[in-house]
Parts: sequence; C-alpha cells; structure tokens
Amino acid sequence: MKDVVALVFGFAMVLNACLFIPQAWHLWRTKSAQGVSVVSFAGFNALQLIGVAHGFFQRDFALMTGMLASFLTCGSVTLLAAYYSKAGGSATQAVD
Repeated sequence: MKDVVALVFGFAMVLNACLFIPQAWHLWRTKSAQGVSVVSFAGFNALQLIGVAHGFFQRDFALMTGMLASFLTCGSVTLLAAYYSKAGGSATQAVD
C-alpha cells in the first residue's frame, strides 16, 4: 500500500507542475496579464519553496522534486504575469 501511495503522490506532483503550463502558455501567447493575480501566484511560489525546504529537511525527495518542478512552472507564470502587467496588460487594470 505504501508503494501505491508513493506512486500516486509522484503522479500528483507531476500533474501539479503541469497545471501551470497552460497559464504560462496563455500569458506568453497573448502578452497580457489581464485577469491574472501576480500576488496569488507569488504566494503559490512562496508555499512551493517552503515545500521544497520541507522535503529537503525531511529527506522526502519526491516532495522536494515535485515542489521544485511546481515552483519552476508556477514561477514562469509569476514572472510572465509581472512582466506583462508592467508592459500594459495589468491584472488590476479595469477593462474599458
């Protein structure tokens, strides 16, 4: 049973990291951060870094690796949203 849970957990960590890719792709394609909360994604990044540190200190390398992958994909969303919000596609700008 422990191996089954570990396998499902590993799959969930990969899936978690992959869930940020469509948002990053959308930001890249549209060059607009309208409707994206940079603060929320920055918060996700902070939580993921805490998860990486926890995995490291607990020697849970599946958790550490999964959270690091999520940090990288979510970080790309955060950076793109911050960049495009500065470039004119502000997430807080009202739609005219």
